[in-house]
Amino acid sequence: MSERLYDYIEITDLKDMLNKTKELYAERPAYKIRVAEGKYKIFTHKEVRDMVDRLGTALINLGLKGKRIAVIGENRYEWEIAYLSIVCGTGVVVPLDKSLPENELEDLIARSEIEAIFYSKKYAEAIERIKYSEKNKLKHLIAMDLVSHTEGVYSEQELIERGQKLIEDGNREFIDAKINPNDMSIMLFTSGTTSKSKVVALSHKNICTNLMDIASVLDVNSNDTLLSVLPIHHVFECTVGFLFSLYKGAQTVFCDGIRRVVENLKEYQVSVMACVPAIYERIFGIIRKKLEKQGKVEKILIEEEKYRDASMEKKKEIFKEIHDMLGGKVKLFISGAAALDAKIEEKYRLLGLNLVQGYGLTETSPVVGIGSNKYNRIGSIGKAVPSIKVKLADRDKEGIGELLVKGPSVMLEYYGNKEATKEAIENGWFHTGDLAKIDEEGYIFICGRKKSVIVLKNGKNIFPEEMENLVNKIEGVTESFIFGKQQTEDKDNIKINVKIVFDKETVKEVYKVETDEEIYNALSKKIKEINQTMPRYKSIRGMILTEQPLIKTTTNKIKRQENLDAITKIKN
Repeated sequence: MSERLYDYIEITDLKDMLNKTKELYAERPAYKIRVAEGKYKIFTHKEVRDMVDRLGTALINLGLKGKRIAVIGENRYEWEIAYLSIVCGTGVVVPLDKSLPENELEDLIARSEIEAIFYSKKYAEAIERIKYSEKNKLKHLIAMDLVSHTEGVYSEQELIERGQKLIEDGNREFIDAKINPNDMSIMLFTSGTTSKSKVVALSHKNICTNLMDIASVLDVNSNDTLLSVLPIHHVFECTVGFLFSLYKGAQTVFCDGIRRVVENLKEYQVSVMACVPAIYERIFGIIRKKLEKQGKVEKILIEEEKYRDASMEKKKEIFKEIHDMLGGKVKLFISGAAALDAKIEEKYRLLGLNLVQGYGLTETSPVVGIGSNKYNRIGSIGKAVPSIKVKLADRDKEGIGELLVKGPSVMLEYYGNKEATKEAIENGWFHTGDLAKIDEEGYIFICGRKKSVIVLKNGKNIFPEEMENLVNKIEGVTESFIFGKQQTEDKDNIKINVKIVFDKETVKEVYKVETDEEIYNALSKKIKEINQTMPRYKSIRGMILTEQPLIKTTTNKIKRQENLDAITKIKN
C-alpha cells in the first residue's frame, strides 16, 4: 500500500464532489472544444456544474427519478454532462459500449431495464428502432446533437434550457436530492457477448474512494490539460480521465482519433493522458521515425546512457526537442488496461517522459495499483493505492499467485448474479483472476491471467501475454496468440504454438520475400531467434500465419477461448 503524497478533497459522493469543487475551480476551463480550425469553445467548471443541475432537474421533471438511464456515444462533453445529471440525483446510470452491434445493444437495454437513453447521432437510427421493441421499457430518447425536440425525441440542449427555467421557478428536486453513497448508482457490463456479460454494480462510495486515492498519489492539478482518448464507457477512462479531471479542476480535451493522438497532444498542449500500451508504442514509433529522418538516433542513444541517472527534469531539458514533438507540456502518461512492455516504459523514462503503469478492473472502480513520482519501478504497476489491500493466493515456488483485492472501491456485487458474486468475493477479498508477484517493498508485478496460463508436463507455467509481447515486436507482425497444443502420442505433453497476424506488404518489403512459403520461412526464422533468448521449455514449436485479426472484445482484449476454438475448428 502506498502512502498519500498529495493533498486531496474529502468527498462522499459525486454530487458532493461537484458541489465542493464548484467555487474552488469556478472560472477554470473544464472543457476546450474545437468548433472550427483554430477556434475553440471553453466551458468553465461552474458552467459544467450548472448544466448538470439543469439537466438533472429536467430529467426528474420527465418522471425519471429513481430510473435507469443509459448513455451511448463518442467521447464528448455532452456524454459527461448526461452521466453526471443521471448519477448525481436522478437515478442509475448505465454507460453502454458504442462498439456493440444493434442486437446486443437491444439485449443490454432490455436486461438493465433502461427507461431513457442519451445518444449521439451515429446511433440515432438503431436506438429509434430499439425503442419499438416489446422486450424493453425504453420510453424516452434524448439526442445529444439535436438543437430542439423533434417528434418522439428530446434534445439534450433543450432539456438543459428547460431545467434552467424550472430552477428559476423554484424547482430544487435535483439540487437538493440526497445521495446514498452505498447504493448501486452505476451499472457496467463486462466484456463479452450479452448472454455471458456480467453486470458490475458500483456505488458513489466505490468511485469516490478511488478518486481520492488517485488524487493522493498522482501530481495532477487545475493547471493540467487531460486528453480523453479511450472509450468513455470503459471505467478506466471514466474514472481516471473524465471524473478525475473534474475532481481536480483540470481541463479536458477530446482526441480526434488514434491516428491524431500526437497532433492533439501538441495542439492542446496536453500535460496528462491515460491510455493503453498500443498508443504509447505508436507514439514512440512516430518519435523514432522523425529522429531517423533527421539522422539523430545514434546521438539520442548516447545521451540516454549519459543521462540515465539524471532527474526527470534534467532529462526533459536534454531531450527538449522530443518533448516539443508532443507539445512540450507532457508531465504524466498513465498506461493501463493491458500489460506495458517494460522496454517501452524504460525508453520513455530515459527521455524524461514520465510514463507510469496502472492496473485495475471494472470491479474495483478501477484502480488497484499505480506508479507515481515517488513509487515507480520498471515493469511494475506500482504499489496498491492507499485504500486498497492486496495479497496473493496459492503462490507457487516462484512467488506467483492470484492477486486478491480488498477495500472500499471493490464493487457491491454482480447485479442479479449471487453465484458469480460469491465466487468472486470471499470474506471481502475480490479474486481478480490475474497472477502476480509482490516484492518486499510492495511493488506489484502482473504476470498474466490465471485462466490463460499454460501448464506444461514438467509443471512449468507459461504466461502467453509475456511471450506475445516478444512476438509482437517482430517487424510486420500486427498481433499474436500463444497457445498450447496437445501432442497426439502423449496428451499430457503440450507444445507451445503461435498464431501470427501479419501485414503482408510490410513483411514483403522488410524481408524481401514474395511467396507464401518465403513469408513463412522469414517469420519462422524470427521465431527461432526469439526461442534462443528463452529457456528451452518455452520454445515456440509451431506457427500459424494469417492476415485475419484475432477475435477480441470491444475493449480490444484477446478472447482466448474463442481464438483457441477457432484454431481447433480449422484443424479438425
